[in-house]
Amino acid sequence: MTAMPAARRAAAALFAGFLLVPGGRAAAQGAPPAAPKRPLAVSDLSRVRGVGDPQRSPDGLWVAYTVSRVDTVKDRTDSDVWMTSWDGATSIRLTYSEENESAPRWSPDGKQLAFLSSRYGAKGAQVWMLNRAGGEAEKITDLKGGVSSMTWSPDGAKLALVVNDPDPDTAATPKAKPVVVDRYLFKQDGQGYLEKQHEHLWVFDIASRKAVQITTGDDDDSAPAWSPDGTRLAFISAREKDAERFENSDVYVVEAKSGAVPVRLTTFRGADEGPLSWSPDGASIAYRQAHEAKHSGYSGGFGTVALVPAAGGAARLLTEKFDRLVSASRWSRVAGTIVGLATDDQREYLVRVKTDGSGWERVPSTLPVITAFSDGADGGFAVTGSSPTQPGELYAIDAQGTRQLTHFNAWIGDIALSTTTEYTSTSDDGTEVHGILRRPAGAAVGATLPLIVRPHGGPAGQDALSFDFEKELFAAQGWAVVAPNYRGSNGRGTAYTVAIAGDWCNKEVRDIRGMVNRLIKDGVADESRLGVGGWSYGGILTDCLIAADPRFKAATSGAGVSNVFGMYGHDQYIVQYDQELGQPWKNVDKWLKVSTAFFHADKIKTPTLFLGGSGDWNVPVLGGEQMYQALKSLGIDTQLIVYPGEPHGIRKPSFQRDRLDRYLAWYKKYLAPTVP
Repeated sequence: MTAMPAARRAAAALFAGFLLVPGGRAAAQGAPPAAPKRPLAVSDLSRVRGVGDPQRSPDGLWVAYTVSRVDTVKDRTDSDVWMTSWDGATSIRLTYSEENESAPRWSPDGKQLAFLSSRYGAKGAQVWMLNRAGGEAEKITDLKGGVSSMTWSPDGAKLALVVNDPDPDTAATPKAKPVVVDRYLFKQDGQGYLEKQHEHLWVFDIASRKAVQITTGDDDDSAPAWSPDGTRLAFISAREKDAERFENSDVYVVEAKSGAVPVRLTTFRGADEGPLSWSPDGASIAYRQAHEAKHSGYSGGFGTVALVPAAGGAARLLTEKFDRLVSASRWSRVAGTIVGLATDDQREYLVRVKTDGSGWERVPSTLPVITAFSDGADGGFAVTGSSPTQPGELYAIDAQGTRQLTHFNAWIGDIALSTTTEYTSTSDDGTEVHGILRRPAGAAVGATLPLIVRPHGGPAGQDALSFDFEKELFAAQGWAVVAPNYRGSNGRGTAYTVAIAGDWCNKEVRDIRGMVNRLIKDGVADESRLGVGGWSYGGILTDCLIAADPRFKAATSGAGVSNVFGMYGHDQYIVQYDQELGQPWKNVDKWLKVSTAFFHADKIKTPTLFLGGSGDWNVPVLGGEQMYQALKSLGIDTQLIVYPGEPHGIRKPSFQRDRLDRYLAWYKKYLAPTVP
């Protein structure tokens, strides 16, 4: 292990003395007047701090969490573990390495904090341990495949780990070898071709430093949860015949010892998901029943809280009538309840679900969007949350209300931000559509502005009332920006989400055009200066919109596809294609319909910038290449930008900034004010 520099050793000497940062801010007496606020700039992207994964200590006095930042020198993102006192008075940085540290988890007695990192040359992510009494972090595992997640046993003596199978090629310099494919689903973004390696459960004894493999086989196992007595593990796996053809996964339970045989508890033909948690008496396991195979493409819109007896038996669904996505659900510290995050019409909030099936209730908070949470024995929550004017921070929610605990993104106070409002329109078939409208800071009341439409990806996602750097950047240029939550989005119920199943680029296009028409009628948008653009499904919709509506003067289409025929067997969506559209040779007309933008490319008059990552296995850059070639052949102004080695989500900070710069240049070229 590489020695830690002396300065960092000194800083890490005491758990309570790493780096103290006051939780609050106070203005000095006699301070000069505040400087005028300035517009947001692309360079500000490197100032954004990502705050996530809050974990309350067992005594409730501290919250551990992660903070990510951009390392502009190494062109990468780095995350560290911090903790903040429950009163918000003190924040302490716990890790300093140049590698990522993630997943902080308190021991049941609160004396130790475990986290994952590949710091100091570790082989893959390993478990590191910090003693609360002081000292440096110690690497306690050395598993060849690397550790992807961990959870403490109730007595604090063991850890349940999810461990990747190691590469069987143990040569110091592995030689290139053919990829052998024999699976139905054989590609995944971020992984590439899926071969024989899988993730399995291990149990690690902390005292002896020995690890024992619990599950084996040609399946991936995830989301382990200990039974209250520490003898069994519940987990998620896809072990049934043809499971991958139907995206079928189930809840299993296994004794926490080598050679034990897993027992299947759920039988739903579709996705059963974690996180998993046991009832205090060990009789039931809470999980999420997600989606049937026919709706695999809309997994972001489903999530019913469910309970299954640990000894086997029929499952009970608790939130079917709620008809909203409930995620991250787990057994609560409040007796008889499960707590989770509800996605509800441009908001995300905490909800308590009663385990007797009698209903649910919202946990009061002033935050419009909560992204992660951890509850305490006192009923209070540590959460990460955001609003249109505040990037993500750590908050406390308790009987006294909502309190901000950290201020990593305090710099946003110097920025002139847009005015953000909710906006409603009606489509040509009478469907009510909700969206979020941003008007530039300082825009005159009633002023008609250039408009950029930014449809979200998914499609089963939503634009919510949270901070959005990209949209704020566009507004800073003097453009109005609208984010429509078209049919296919989540937050409006199951029927709204699946309304577009097997019928892409139809209802969504009508919904977005309806919102644009309303904005023009209301005098918000200048019909002669309309722009559009998005990423992933937002890129797909961009292609559809410019093929259907010649009013758009500029478009940016990222990681999209219009010739869906070309993606069969080339991307990772084979289950969705087979279940939702059927095989293309059997359903040519349906495949032609969802490929309408490509086969009607001759109707496109909009100058369009296409972008994608060469390493994207989700929506491969082929989709952008085909549309670029079509527009180039037709003589429409177009460019194709390919980011080398990048997956579906562009990771390199320099590429992220480059993408924003190109967006701005393209829109400015075509949406600049008309000179009289």
